[in-house]
Amino acid sequence: MTGKLSEGAIEALTKGSDVSNPVLQLVNIRKIDGGSGPVRFRLMMSDGLHTMSSFMLSTQLNYLAEQNLVAPNCVCLVKRSVTNVLKDGRPVVIILDMEVVKPADQVGGKIGDPTPYVEGQSKAPQPAVPTPSARPLQPQNGSDGLTNRGPSRDFGKKPMSAPNTPSGTSKVVPIASLNPYQSKWTIRARVTNKSAIRTWSNSRGDGKLFSMEIVDESGEIRVTGFNQEVDKFYSLIEQGKVYYFSKGSLKIANKQYTSLKNDYEMTLNGESTIIPCDDSQDVPMVQCDFVSIADLEAREKDAIVDVIGVCKSVEDVTRITTKNSREVSKRNIQLMDMSGKIIQVTMWGKEAETFDGTGQPILAIKGARLSDFGGRSLSTLYSSTMMINPDMPEAYKLRGWYDKEGHALDGQSMTEMRGGGGGGPTNWKTLADVKNEHLGHGDKADYFTCIATVVYMRKENCLYQACPSKDCNKKVVDQQNGMYRCEKCDKEFPDFKYRLMLSANVADFGDNQWVTCFQDSAETLLGQKADYIGQLKDSNEAAFDEVFQNANFNTFVFRNRVKLETYNDESRIKVTVVEAKPVDHKEYSKRLIMNIRKIAAQ
Repeated sequence: MTGKLSEGAIEALTKGSDVSNPVLQLVNIRKIDGGSGPVRFRLMMSDGLHTMSSFMLSTQLNYLAEQNLVAPNCVCLVKRSVTNVLKDGRPVVIILDMEVVKPADQVGGKIGDPTPYVEGQSKAPQPAVPTPSARPLQPQNGSDGLTNRGPSRDFGKKPMSAPNTPSGTSKVVPIASLNPYQSKWTIRARVTNKSAIRTWSNSRGDGKLFSMEIVDESGEIRVTGFNQEVDKFYSLIEQGKVYYFSKGSLKIANKQYTSLKNDYEMTLNGESTIIPCDDSQDVPMVQCDFVSIADLEAREKDAIVDVIGVCKSVEDVTRITTKNSREVSKRNIQLMDMSGKIIQVTMWGKEAETFDGTGQPILAIKGARLSDFGGRSLSTLYSSTMMINPDMPEAYKLRGWYDKEGHALDGQSMTEMRGGGGGGPTNWKTLADVKNEHLGHGDKADYFTCIATVVYMRKENCLYQACPSKDCNKKVVDQQNGMYRCEKCDKEFPDFKYRLMLSANVADFGDNQWVTCFQDSAETLLGQKADYIGQLKDSNEAAFDEVFQNANFNTFVFRNRVKLETYNDESRIKVTVVEAKPVDHKEYSKRLIMNIRKIAAQ
C-alpha cells in the first residue's frame, strides 16, 4: 500500500465520486491565516498521475501540520473526505481523517511524474493497467449524476453510500466539513437541544431569536434563527427529531456561549430550508464530553462544560429579581460523581420549576457554565441541555456506583471549599468551630451550615414599613396624611408592606451566636408571614407576643454568611442567615453515623 499511489483518485474526488481509502502523496503544505477564525492548512496532493492543490485539512486535523506529523513527500491514506464546490465552481476536497503510512524520510522523493490536474484533460494511466477493466466509482449520494466521468478505479471495498437529499440537488455532507467558503450543501442531523424563543428591545428596535444544537456522526454545530426564521422554523423543529438542513450562513463560533467542538456556528437565513427526515436510525442522539467534578477545579472561570452526576440534594424553588427588574425562578441542586466531590448547580426558569429530584436521579448537563462563585459552582444557560436518567453508559455506571457505595459518602463540596459563595448544606460547622477557625476574617465572606436551636428573638424593631413596589424593599416615611413616601422610588403610596429584620440568638451543644434573619428566613423561624405579624403588632399585642414565644426552642438547619465588619472603629463578627430549613432527621442521622465511622477509623 505504501509503495503505490491510487492513480485516478484526484480526478474522481474532484467530481464528487466516492473513493475508498485512496493513497496519496503530499507534495506541498501551506498555512493559511484565518484572520479572526482558526488557521487552515492547504495541501497539494498527488496520486501519481495528477497533482492538485485544492485539498484542505479539516480544523480537527490541524495538529498533523502543527506537530510536523505530515511533511512534503510523505505518503498518506485518506480515510474520510468530502468534496465541496465553491461559488466560482472550483472543487475543494476537505480531508476529515488521514493517516501517514510512510514518512517523508522513507520516501525517495516525488513518486511518478504527475502533472497538474485540469478538468476535462485527464492523463491516461500506464498501459500496464488496461483502461477497459477500470471500474467506475460510485458517487457519494448513491446516484450517477455525472456525464463525463473519465478513467477511474475502485480503491478497496465498496463504501456505504450517503443518503439522498429530498430534492436530490445536492449531496449530504458531514457537519465536520462545513465552512464559510462553500455554498451548496445539505446536512442530515438530529436536534439535541432547542431553546425557548428569546426577545429583545433596544434603541435599534425589537427582535426575537431561538437556537438549537444539531449532531451527526461527524460532529455537532449550533444553529440560530432570527425574526422571520423564528416564525418559519420554530414550530417545525422538535427536539430529538432528524432533519435535512440546507443553505445556512456559517461564521466563527463564539466559544463564550457554547461548548460544542466546532469552530463555526450556523445562522438561518431567507434561503435556508429544514425538511424532516424519516430515516434517522444511524444518526447519533447526543455528543457529550463529560468532565469529572474534581477536574473542574483546574478549569478556567466561565468555561462551558458537560457534567454528569447524582443529584444528592435539591433546594426549593425561589424567585429572584434580576438587574433588569425581571422575576425568574431559581433552584440549586448538589451534584456528586464518582470522584466524591460535590458541586452546586443553579437551574433557572422553567427547568428550575419543573425539576424533580426525588429518588436522587442521575443528571447530565451539556453546556453548563463554570463559575468561581464560592469556590466552584455551575449554572445552566438557556442553551444548556439537561437529561434526567439518560440512556448512556456513563449514567448506568454512575447509578451502579452510587447505589453500591456512593450513597454512604458525605462528599466534599467544591462550592464552599474556598470560602466565598453560598453553596449547599455540606460545609458543616458547629458554632464553636466558627469562632475557633476565625471564619469571616478573610477578604471574602465565609459560608457555613449548622444545626442550632432558637433560644431568644428580639421583638423590638423586628418589623419595618417598606415600599409596596414589586422590586423595592426600602423603608417608607409616613407623611401623616395617609400617604407613605419611598425616597428610592421618589413616589408616594397609600399603603405599604411589612418586612422582617429579625435578630435571634441560636445555640448548639457547644456555643451560641447572634444571627440576623431577613424576610424569608425570619418567616420560617416565626412560622408566620410578615404581613400577619404586622397586623398582630398593630391590633393584638398578646397574640404578637405569643408568636415569638411559640418560635423559641425550635431547631433548624441554618445556612449562614459570616463576615468581620467594622462600625465606629469597632470590629465584630456578623452572621446573616441565608436560609433556614426544618431538620431532615434521616439525613442528619446519616451524617452523624458517617462522622462516627470516620472518627472510629482514625
